[in-house]
Amino acid sequence: MNKANSKIHSQDSQADVWDVTIIGGGVVGCAVMRRLVLNGLKVLLLEKGDDILSGASKANSALLHTGFDAPPNSLELACIQKGYQEFMEIHQKLNLPILKTGALVIAWNEDQYQNLPDIVEKAHKNNVLDVKMIVPEVLYQREKNLNKGALGAVEVPNEAIIDPWSSPLAYLTQALLEGGLKAQYHFNCEVLGGDLKNNIWNLQTARGNFKSKLVINCAGLMGDLIESIAHPSPFMIKPRKGQFLILDKAAASLVDAIILPVPTAITKGVLICKTIFGNLLLGPTAQEQEDRIHASVDQESLEDLLKQGRALIPKLEQFSVSASYAGLRPATQFKEYQIKAYQDQQWICVGGIRSTGLSSALGIAHYVQDLCKQHFDGLLVLGDKEHDSLIIHPQMPNLAEHLPRDYHTAGHGGIVCHCENVTLREIKAALASSVPPQSINALRRRTRAMMGRCNGFYCSHKVTQLLDNHLDLSNVAENITKNISEKN
Repeated sequence: MNKANSKIHSQDSQADVWDVTIIGGGVVGCAVMRRLVLNGLKVLLLEKGDDILSGASKANSALLHTGFDAPPNSLELACIQKGYQEFMEIHQKLNLPILKTGALVIAWNEDQYQNLPDIVEKAHKNNVLDVKMIVPEVLYQREKNLNKGALGAVEVPNEAIIDPWSSPLAYLTQALLEGGLKAQYHFNCEVLGGDLKNNIWNLQTARGNFKSKLVINCAGLMGDLIESIAHPSPFMIKPRKGQFLILDKAAASLVDAIILPVPTAITKGVLICKTIFGNLLLGPTAQEQEDRIHASVDQESLEDLLKQGRALIPKLEQFSVSASYAGLRPATQFKEYQIKAYQDQQWICVGGIRSTGLSSALGIAHYVQDLCKQHFDGLLVLGDKEHDSLIIHPQMPNLAEHLPRDYHTAGHGGIVCHCENVTLREIKAALASSVPPQSINALRRRTRAMMGRCNGFYCSHKVTQLLDNHLDLSNVAENITKNISEKN
């Protein structure tokens, strides 16, 4: 324990000083908050946007990875596999859906085929021992709509699909319910600066100043900028844009497994899979860009994406695209996660979490917990409530198409969004939840209202009426128009 840490106990009685302040409310920030609250800490989460998942976490392929293709012996691999394990342990307790489809890495030419044994070998090194090669006859028995000409594939039985929005919402909700007044969050709360004096951080934000013993940087796309508050950032964010297409729900019947290409050194490539919501997902592209805020779609890339998809599954020609979206990944100049504790600065950096963040978030949270114990034992007093029989497990509303939905149950008050079968009861429950939506997009993520084929054309008026009693919606019409145009 260093001298700086030894002085902290004199500050413990100050009610306005948080044990930990987490900057960034993406999936990693929410998972870290949950983990530290379960350790009995007083934790504050600050998010620049108007909801959790406002940055990189809002747009992804929603896969739960086994780590079969992660860099061997890497921190990323350890976090993915720990995250996978914990998700499997808690998802039923939190009513989080999972679709166990498995994945197929398919070779279409001789060069790709020659790489398949290496993929299997890497998986086995990563202790994913059920990964194996399969011959074309077995592949086509599995995927009857796949185009002809595949030379072989690698089967990854335990890759899965999850709900990318309800999961981090569950992590934050559990933290709030378990922590009570010792767990809080603020949206629209951009961190503008900060200084460490007398062993206490004073963070300046758009909503005032907050004091904290320890700061954890989970700022994603803004990670290097936030890191510079404590010291010159050792990494630089290089945003990588991925564009996705969503096809009609009927198209989801064309595939069973997650269809993956043989990856390259730059990208894992374009995948095809079902979504937990019953659609078919195609993407992502991989494009470097300077802008770390805006992720627009472009017609040329989407047309190329659709062309690639139809080359793999010819029957996609029969189905229409219902939506498109784009997201950014907080890639850096390094391939490894940038997670490090800075003891003298009372700071932990959790940066460079690229496309595997949804899978690894719970594992990253455990790693951060260990860093707290190793480097800040004089600063923080960590307990362990995780195995307490009285721990609260909030039940997330089910949005998965393969499981019973709210509209199947009597008394739902009527269907508000007919494209996604969202009921009045679901919307009211979201508005009354522990983390109520503060924007149209937040409500859409919690309920899928306005996220169907019509892009809110038919239900937006009703949805905004329901929100009117909860939010200042003076600019709601402008927001809806912007959202619809961005999707198209």
